[in-house]
Amino acid sequence: MMVTGERRVSALNRANGRRTNRLAFLWEWFRSVVVALALFFVIRSFFIEAFKIPTGSMEGTLLVGDFLLVNKLVYGAGIPFTGVKLPAIRRPARGDIVVFQWPVDRTKNFVKRIVGLAGDTLEMRRGELLLNGVAQRESYVSHTAPGSDVSDDEFKWQLAYLLGARNPIRTAPRSPMHVQSLEASPGYHPSRNNWGPLVVPGRSYFVLGDNRDNSLDSRYWGFVADSLVRGQPLVVYYSYDPDRGVKLDWLTRVRWKRFGEMIQ
Repeated sequence: MMVTGERRVSALNRANGRRTNRLAFLWEWFRSVVVALALFFVIRSFFIEAFKIPTGSMEGTLLVGDFLLVNKLVYGAGIPFTGVKLPAIRRPARGDIVVFQWPVDRTKNFVKRIVGLAGDTLEMRRGELLLNGVAQRESYVSHTAPGSDVSDDEFKWQLAYLLGARNPIRTAPRSPMHVQSLEASPGYHPSRNNWGPLVVPGRSYFVLGDNRDNSLDSRYWGFVADSLVRGQPLVVYYSYDPDRGVKLDWLTRVRWKRFGEMIQ
């Protein structure tokens, strides 16, 4: 069978057409991936980010194995690689649950509840929180080890912020409350359930876990600077009960009732 010139041209056109279509498909696929990644980066940086609860410090409100969506825009999202934050919709308030960078190790994110703002005087007596001298009703608090109290050297940071301390830091605002000076109390030995009164310095927050008997919070390592606050949790989008002894626990121990639960 003779191959005419017309047939040769037709075969070449078909081959070139397939090659062109393949290149067009690859280009469209590459462009779609780039756009998707760019959208993911923008959304994650400025609007919503996922966060997993790794410990029981917020037990009663949040559980180990909860996956949260965090609103980063509400307190002013940080612009990546600049250290600059966008204008906030509102300032953090007492009672807000917030996600923040742990001041001791900023590569780690913590989630706690704000109980004190700049200028507040805070103290705890037998596990009861006092704000500016007034005992607080905290319905969200749980106690997993009632009756126990722990004293630790980590609490010594509080000495610089004690109301009435001889050498308070210059940036610490004075409390409006008339609380007896602790200068005459050299035996100050703070513990988990008994400490203060402390004055919260400017542009800082005092945070506590809702599980007061099992929470590494401001009592141990100090205040959270405003610049470290990353966002406010909105909703639980997935949850399971972790158990190392169960294979595929993230599939077999799902907490279906927590899906979509709003965080307050």
